[in-house]
Amino acid sequence: MSLTLAEANRIVEGALAKAKELNILISAVVVDGGGRLLAFQRMDNATWASVFGCQGKAIAAAGFGRTSGELQGRADAPIIRGIVAAEGGHMIPSQGAVPIMRDGQVIGACGVGGGTSQEDEDCASAGIAKI
Repeated sequence: MSLTLAEANRIVEGALAKAKELNILISAVVVDGGGRLLAFQRMDNATWASVFGCQGKAIAAAGFGRTSGELQGRADAPIIRGIVAAEGGHMIPSQGAVPIMRDGQVIGACGVGGGTSQEDEDCASAGIAKI
């Protein structure tokens, strides 16, 4: 079971629509269950750093099957640091990404960067609600 490109694009569009509602500029990404890029958009004038932040948070959410914010408090734990290092340093255990679940399995994640941590997570959740 996997996430389709059409679903991934709907999720990104939903995240961007929520950002417009909140009057913020973001980048939004959807990754598959293995943390690999499926869909991405950066709003006009969103910070360049949001590109890396949204993807790193999405990789963390997909890898652990929970919101990236749930990992934030344990980011300095040896196990989390070890997994981040073994994965190549791309994971960012910080609030702003939500896993995408289907039939109890992680099939991907949506990550957002550019707003506050809570705004990012709200945008990601709004995007996922579109499928």
